[in-house]
Amino acid sequence: MADAIIQVDHVSFSYEEDAATAVRDVSLTVPRGEFHAILGQNGSGKSTLAKLINGLYLPTEGKVTVCGMDTQGEKDTWEIRRRAGMVFQNPDNQLVATVVEDDVAFGLENIGVPSQDMPARIEKALRDVGMEAFAGRAPHTLSGGQKQRVAIAGVLAMEPDAIIFDESTAMLDPRGRREVMDAVQRLNREQGITVLWITHFMEEAVAADRVHVMHDGQIVMSGTPREVFSDAERLAAYRLDVPPMARIAQALRQKGMPIADGVLTVSDMAKEVARLCK
Repeated sequence: MADAIIQVDHVSFSYEEDAATAVRDVSLTVPRGEFHAILGQNGSGKSTLAKLINGLYLPTEGKVTVCGMDTQGEKDTWEIRRRAGMVFQNPDNQLVATVVEDDVAFGLENIGVPSQDMPARIEKALRDVGMEAFAGRAPHTLSGGQKQRVAIAGVLAMEPDAIIFDESTAMLDPRGRREVMDAVQRLNREQGITVLWITHFMEEAVAADRVHVMHDGQIVMSGTPREVFSDAERLAAYRLDVPPMARIAQALRQKGMPIADGVLTVSDMAKEVARLCK
């Protein structure tokens, strides 16, 4: 696909020669500007797939390309990681400096951005995630959600085409999760940054254009959020649930309320309640 930012073609990966295969014959296309979510239980292979896309691991079989560059090509490794930046689960593992703006500058220094060009890029990246007022603060004084937004700013400053989020809200409280999700959705919607969002929170996947479910190293379901979450029985077989609002809608239907199918968010539920009250 010509406009694919991320292309995974029949990729398999094992950590050791005799070990079980962590990713098995996975194919995935993420077009430019789209927001894709990958769901799965721990051990399903979703984080391994993220590291394969970022070039941290190389496929045992198959091919991964990012912006047309093969991750197997050593000469393109750093460019691949710049074009498809990665935000990990624990923000403390990505923050390396004692001042927020210096932390954002770290990646720019690594890719050789001239020092005179850094201030504008740092300021814009922090502004894009709503952290410009914290530029002079020490990272350890920030909340978890704020730290994660600084980590995102560090990736943004390198002007990526895509950002891969590997369970980036898993260690945050509900407020921190909302802060990060709001920032990521805004970046996708307003700046067209391609997002690959890996999570085990069903309600976060509702925001995606497409959802992929991984189980035992394979992608076993793909579709729009409504398509995937409408099959609660199949999701349960993979030890996954539907989003909370979908669960409530299902319970109300069982009590006889004519709630429409496809309710996934609080907004969806509010519209349904308003419709039924007319």
